[in-house]
Amino acid sequence: MTGDAEPELYLQTEYDEHNAKFSPDGKWIAYVSDASGHYEVYVASFPGSRGKRQVSTDGGIQPVWSPNGDELFYRSGTKMMVVDIELCVELMLGSPELLFEMNAEYVPAYDVARDGRFVMIQETEPNPPPDHLILVQNFAEELKRLVPNDN
Repeated sequence: MTGDAEPELYLQTEYDEHNAKFSPDGKWIAYVSDASGHYEVYVASFPGSRGKRQVSTDGGIQPVWSPNGDELFYRSGTKMMVVDIELCVELMLGSPELLFEMNAEYVPAYDVARDGRFVMIQETEPNPPPDHLILVQNFAEELKRLVPNDN
């Protein structure tokens, strides 16, 4: 938005939709919606939400794009999930893959490093307040080792 432009409504439904994140190229928005009856992660084009695509398959919250937009991370309970994304005219989605499981279901925040090699997690229970951070290194290499690609 520049100057004195008025805000424009992007999405309005009867569902609980929140936690929206722009893709790095600004052409897609990942968000959480309970349109299916429980929270799932969706991606829609921007501007104008022309058709949404469901990303998660077994519940999902807190979507975070990788810095180059080729992956979308999200949480499903205690599981950290990742989906390969191809950003082009048509959105191409891979299947969700488990990155790792966490000790706690309550994770107020996490982020992916700019080079995509690290995930930083603030993993806490509501009480007591957090006293540490967890840094997962080389998760992509570990994922390749655990799930070899035979193509």
